[in-house]
Amino acid sequence: MQSYIDRNIEKTVELNRKVFPVTAILGPRQCGKSTFVKKLSAKLPSLVYIDLQNTEDVNKLTDPRLFFKSNEQSVICLDEIQRLPFLFNDLRSIIDSNRANGRFIILGSASPNLIQKSAETLAGRIGFVELTPFLLSELINTDSTFSLQKYWFKGGFPDSYLANSDKESKLWRENFIRTYVERDLLQLGFQLPSLQLSRLLTMFSHTQGQLFNSNKLAESLGVTHPTIRRYLDLFEQTYLVRTLQPYIPNIKKRLIKSPKVYIRDSGILHQLLQINDFNQLMGHPVFGSSWEGVVIENIITEMNDWQSFFYRTSTGEEVDLVLIKGEHRIAIECKVSSAPHLSKGFWNVIEDIAPEHTFIVVPINESYLLKENVTVAGLIQTITQLKQLNNF
Repeated sequence: MQSYIDRNIEKTVELNRKVFPVTAILGPRQCGKSTFVKKLSAKLPSLVYIDLQNTEDVNKLTDPRLFFKSNEQSVICLDEIQRLPFLFNDLRSIIDSNRANGRFIILGSASPNLIQKSAETLAGRIGFVELTPFLLSELINTDSTFSLQKYWFKGGFPDSYLANSDKESKLWRENFIRTYVERDLLQLGFQLPSLQLSRLLTMFSHTQGQLFNSNKLAESLGVTHPTIRRYLDLFEQTYLVRTLQPYIPNIKKRLIKSPKVYIRDSGILHQLLQINDFNQLMGHPVFGSSWEGVVIENIITEMNDWQSFFYRTSTGEEVDLVLIKGEHRIAIECKVSSAPHLSKGFWNVIEDIAPEHTFIVVPINESYLLKENVTVAGLIQTITQLKQLNNF
């Protein structure tokens, strides 16, 4: 098993520590936040790590201000901060008495919108960094056993990807989903029926990359439309689901206005669908949309200073991903075939949105120019070229 995979966010975390007293590293449970900070501790003068799921550590914070003052020469890391939100008030008081940057690192499994106290009490004092499960670019040069098929099927959660076998990976993912639904959401204060949440997650997996249809989902579960939207927001705020909004430029066409919904990690997607190996995935209806999810998750994370959308007309002409930065646009289409066929509707879309560059992302390890400013490329080749274009 690989001992440690370097994470891309390290420089971002270091920059935030120079600018803010508190750096929050947020992401789904088990994505590697604690491991990352413990590895980072080798570069820190001293690190006091407090696990807020550990009763002994929680007891150290009976008087938080006394504890913080007693360790003011150390960097203090508070893991699973959402469990004790009252700590934010004490953090603000300590920070305001000694405005030194880089003093605190907090880790959480919920987005800033769910950890509302941080936004209210630490405004101007905290920087947020998201850590996802492994990205392709993190693995390709550091994991000697890397293969695209392995990454695509197992997903990026460290314990799933690094498992010794597909069977062990499957067991971990199965337990992760059960724990997420039955325990993690309850710990965040959501008293929701776990059976309904499990069923809705499975429904989202069957409609991976499709338009969000709250009417159909509400009817299937026997709940109201607002309840479905509330559940979707919950899944998104806890980093399990991503919604992609439609791109609506100022043109005279009828456009789709509903978002698309993706299970963010391909391994979790395959587990929800009970897909046991890659051969079974290749014969499953979700094969193409599974690849689309892998591509979109990696590109959006790598290009996080660009806005991300999809584009689709009412007649079904579409492109999977549109990246926007100022007046610049890049179009990305995901194709699971190594020799992709592009329809007339696709070229109509390219004419509509007029991107500077278009990428057709396929599961190969090469790239070639299809026509001017239209490139067919593997995912890692696409990401490499996108980063070069990021200097617009």
